[in-house]
Amino acid sequence: MPGTATSVLVVGAGPVGLLAGCELARRGAGLRIIDRLAEPTDESRAIVIHARSLEMLDAMGIVDRFIDTGLRTTGMTMLEGGKRLAHIPFDGVDSPYPFTITTPQTETERILAERLGELGGAVERGVELVGLTQGPDAVEARLRHPDGTEETASFDRVVGADGAHSTVRGLVGTRLEGSFTGERFILGDVEAEHALDTSSMYTYFAPQGPLLVFPMVGERTRLIAQLADAGDGPIDLHPTQEALQEIVDARAEGIRIIRSHWLTEFEIHHAQVPAYRVGRVFLAGDAAHIHSPAGGQGMNTGMQDAFNLAWKLALAGPAGAGALLDSYDAERRPVAATMIEFTTRLTRVGTLGNTLARHLRDTVVHAATGLAPIRGMLADAVEEVGLAYRDSPVVADAGHRHRGRVHAGDHMPRLPDAGLDRRMRQICAGTTDHVVLTVVAAPAEPAPPDTGGLPAVHVAIASGGGDLPGYDAVIDDPERVVAGRYGLPRAGGRIAIRPDGYIGAVTGPDGDGIAAYGWLLRATPEDGDGA
Repeated sequence: MPGTATSVLVVGAGPVGLLAGCELARRGAGLRIIDRLAEPTDESRAIVIHARSLEMLDAMGIVDRFIDTGLRTTGMTMLEGGKRLAHIPFDGVDSPYPFTITTPQTETERILAERLGELGGAVERGVELVGLTQGPDAVEARLRHPDGTEETASFDRVVGADGAHSTVRGLVGTRLEGSFTGERFILGDVEAEHALDTSSMYTYFAPQGPLLVFPMVGERTRLIAQLADAGDGPIDLHPTQEALQEIVDARAEGIRIIRSHWLTEFEIHHAQVPAYRVGRVFLAGDAAHIHSPAGGQGMNTGMQDAFNLAWKLALAGPAGAGALLDSYDAERRPVAATMIEFTTRLTRVGTLGNTLARHLRDTVVHAATGLAPIRGMLADAVEEVGLAYRDSPVVADAGHRHRGRVHAGDHMPRLPDAGLDRRMRQICAGTTDHVVLTVVAAPAEPAPPDTGGLPAVHVAIASGGGDLPGYDAVIDDPERVVAGRYGLPRAGGRIAIRPDGYIGAVTGPDGDGIAAYGWLLRATPEDGDGA
């Protein structure tokens, strides 16, 4: 594996850029992170953090900070005309965090910036990217400082996390492609009186468009309403509280706005770039994809882009490993495409003007969500726990794909034994590299006193001759708790767990799949699609 630290310029210090910066700093990369704004945003903006993102924040060691700042949401409720059509609980999702945390983006950015500082990094504020030139061995970036002076700096890689109007995207000559008819929304971050159960988020269907309600800490509430017609007029960046109240009254009952913290209108298109990688430059978050706010998926998808990318940039090194770096686009672009399709359908379902069509929708939604599998599927989609990379160029199934419930490319599943699940996650959180787990059927040894009675797990740092950098963990599994969950044969097997918590390989005791996966990670630029 490459041994030289990769130098990376991260452009944009919102949640996506800050998370990329934290993960690169955690892995010892040479990092600069810039933002053209002199100060962080004071607007609440994106507010929901779903289960898969909470697992990601757990791996970073900061999940408790987020949980402490926000409100725990355990389900989603759909209504129409005051009638409840469905309630989708999140308690069955395959995650140690079967809930959403609702907290302002200002808190998300504060916590991530705090973590970046603990890792020795800092955002360079008021610094703007004004030029970018790619060469065979580096990227030359021209930066303008607050006093107007400019510098040219060289980096191995550049990450564009600079939002929907991305400068990086324009400088590399790519653009968003998709639907540009636009959907207009009014958003209010308000204090409101209501009798709603604050453990749920709400979607009110109405002929004029859906109304989304997200209870927050205290009396604070997020209201998002799609407007019936985007029209040709300009966006009103300062709509009135009275206008929002009128819209809320027409679509829901019993919600009275007391005070407004932030009101705005905005227009959303459904689009993404044709490739997330352009040579040595990578796009993430809104720089790569934009879609409806239905379901609150945008920030989560962007932060997971950054989490997926950072370990690959650090592991590939300055020279790059073609397949590994190409896998960022191969894994993450389909996720955003699916998310765009999901949020588009959710928005269209909520916007039906025809009375017969609305009645049919209500009947279908009520009947379908009465089935547990449908409720589970919707909960998984909202909480993003069903995302998998089974077709990634850097996973190796070694013939295991049809043998078990967990495949290479899936996320590490929750184990039915809570103590063992906690111990497994502690092992994976102890490294920024891979964990190769060897599961054996030998009788378990007595747990040492310091394990608190948890199953015996023996962990050792891998020697330099191993297939992958990181830990080797050996677990005695006589009750087949792990083997059964992963679909391993009776003799046990080996599992390569990636730094982002996804499975790189699942194989039998011979471990052939682990070696094949290691080869994929080491593929040279000549083996892949270039540096």
